[in-house]
Amino acid sequence: MSISGLVDTARGFAREQAVVAALGVPTLLRHPVWRVADPELGGGAGVLLVPGFGAGDSGLALTGKWLAARGFRPTPARIGLNVGCTSTLVDQVELRLAEHARLTGGPVVLLGQSRGGALARLVAARRPDLVRGLVMLGSPVLDLLGARLGVITIARLLARLSALGVKGLLDDDCFRGDCYTTHSQALRAALPESMPAVAFYSRNDAIAPWRLCLDPYATCVEVASTHTGMAFDPAVYSTLGPLLASWQADDRQPLAA
Repeated sequence: MSISGLVDTARGFAREQAVVAALGVPTLLRHPVWRVADPELGGGAGVLLVPGFGAGDSGLALTGKWLAARGFRPTPARIGLNVGCTSTLVDQVELRLAEHARLTGGPVVLLGQSRGGALARLVAARRPDLVRGLVMLGSPVLDLLGARLGVITIARLLARLSALGVKGLLDDDCFRGDCYTTHSQALRAALPESMPAVAFYSRNDAIAPWRLCLDPYATCVEVASTHTGMAFDPAVYSTLGPLLASWQADDRQPLAA
């Protein structure tokens, strides 16, 4: 790698540190999009929050608070650090989706960040009857193995640990076996025409190349945040508010009791 390439990588790594991303929280909390709530907006509709790779449910905790203040009923996916086999995680998210749909009495919005957005998309395609809409934050759905800054290196290390007997991690099949092939094809497949979807992307994203986040079956919205800071970006919420309101106004019938 050239000197300029090394410098760019170092700058990207510095920008994407969790501590740096957290510096954006005060700006979000002072912004009108956070401070001006509308408790009637959500009407009690459910939202399932799917965290990114290695993040855990705390990564979308502020998103959940923003949604709750606007009358939605958010709940975490509870898939731990999102470092397991894709097939296993999709099954788990589907179960959580069905549970939350029963609890809230209607279709649920799936909202996922990074790898969580890809899992959400896979589940949405599998269970469109339970999904009101799909939100993806910095999710490289066109090639999950295109992530940068050592993310794939870490993932392959987890696969090696899995081969040594450590449970609950990605395995080699997620990179080149049936698991990889099946889910790569599913991520590129068309979403149901009746399902609204939005994909947020950023050219400042040093982890998920922005072109890989341009889902052709979603409305693609550009923001200026980093990858790890996308859930703290006021611009994301400024777009989400009107979108969720329009989805909530959808005339779909609630689930049968």
